[in-house]
Amino acid sequence: MRLSVAIVGSGPSGFYAAESLLSAFPDCEIDILERLPTPFGLVRFGVAPDHQSVKRVTEGYEKTVSSGRVHYYGNVEVGCDVTMAELRDCYDAVVLAVGAPRDRPIGIPGEDKRGILGSAAFVGWYNGHPDFANLHPNIDVERAIVVGNGNVALDIARILVLSPNELAATDIAEEAADAITRSKLREVIVLGRRGAAQARFTNPELRAFARLDRGIPCVEGDNLSEHTLEGLSEKPRRQAERNLETLRSFAELKEKTATRRITFRFFARPLEVLGGESVTGLRVAQTRLEGSRVVETGTQEDLSCGLVIKAIGYRSPRIPGIPFDAARGRLRNRDGRIAPGLYAVGWAKRGPSGVIGTNKADGKALAEQLRDDMKTQGKPGRKALEARLTARQVRWVTYRDWRLIDEAEIAAGQGDHPRRKFVSVADMLALLDRAQENTT
Repeated sequence: MRLSVAIVGSGPSGFYAAESLLSAFPDCEIDILERLPTPFGLVRFGVAPDHQSVKRVTEGYEKTVSSGRVHYYGNVEVGCDVTMAELRDCYDAVVLAVGAPRDRPIGIPGEDKRGILGSAAFVGWYNGHPDFANLHPNIDVERAIVVGNGNVALDIARILVLSPNELAATDIAEEAADAITRSKLREVIVLGRRGAAQARFTNPELRAFARLDRGIPCVEGDNLSEHTLEGLSEKPRRQAERNLETLRSFAELKEKTATRRITFRFFARPLEVLGGESVTGLRVAQTRLEGSRVVETGTQEDLSCGLVIKAIGYRSPRIPGIPFDAARGRLRNRDGRIAPGLYAVGWAKRGPSGVIGTNKADGKALAEQLRDDMKTQGKPGRKALEARLTARQVRWVTYRDWRLIDEAEIAAGQGDHPRRKFVSVADMLALLDRAQENTT
């Protein structure tokens, strides 16, 4: 009998899972279900728009779909168009590759004011995610504060200061590009509650700030002597040493002509978002390290700003009937196993950590688990799914349909733009309607 597998989510973890299953089970049938018409998840909506080389990873995903044993069902929402229970009835195994698209709360007073946003929403907006097309954040402010010391925080800070020429080489959403170009922004503060040595960002991301057209990076006080490497193991120590060296090198850029400044400020913990209905500032406490603990020194400061973006981590979505680990922001699982025939991969399994390639290991582990677990198989799979969707008049988007959307986006790019993304599901479906009319 042929093994049938449904993968919920079409980001990197979903495609790597499909790739591993194809290798392990030559006769398997794999269906990838995605809520949006467009595939690739984090690559399309999370990777920074000026990192086009990173997005070429989708070329490998194309090969997976081209195998003929993998079908794509875009514009299908699990829990709405088809239930989780129905999927488990239809398929021998269901794999949840739903990522971690929800922002973690920062947990301070004033977090609900207008002008404070989570990184998932803000990154989704400038990357053209349909869920955030109507976000319309006000970035026409003189100072913005990005809370967090990971690569996402650096991406946001960098995107905010890109010049029109730099933006032209990206696939950033048109509204975002226009807003960044028009903004009166003069400074972006990247705020971390620990020291530079404890920052989670990687050195290539940090070095990119030295190559900006109109942005100049600096470190608050230009004093990095207080940043200790004590207690770091070998690999984190090497990364921290490189980061400290890069941060010190920013002092050499002082003479550079720039209209926007990126200030790295360490040992500062957010206490309260200031203002009335809208953000006017952020109150922070000075901190220090006592061993591995962050403690406050007793000194506080109010930083004026018109925009606060919290980039402090993500959480997986809660799925009815699926146990959730609230402390770790992920689906509750044991090395990927949730229940018989039900599995998790990627951030839904591990929590939001690692890079795109980290998900490959999850795919390989999944294939091994299915070898051990699938003692019986033979559920109807694809045939039963399509029968349910057809009966409910659900319009699913095939991979061939996606290629039509892809071609239209690339054709809409102007000058150096690699593409102009659709930011509306309705517009994508309208394009497919026109294409169908032209072929009938």
